[in-house]
Amino acid sequence: MKIEWIDGFEILVKVDHVKDNHDEVVIAANREGMLSLAKQLTALAEAAPGEHIHYDEYNSLEEGSMELIIERAE
Repeated sequence: MKIEWIDGFEILVKVDHVKDNHDEVVIAANREGMLSLAKQLTALAEAAPGEHIHYDEYNSLEEGSMELIIERAE
């Protein structure tokens, strides 16, 4: 599976703790980040079940981001 990035991408993944013990996962990205994610999700949709993309602050996400794995299900 080909993973494409658009120059200048910025993506942050974080967990916001809101009231009543409720957490929310937030993916915040600039335009280039959103377009990069769109291309990657399209490629993943065409991949075999079980294929996945692993994102973390060491290879693609902004510093302080939570790790994120997106997997193609059946």
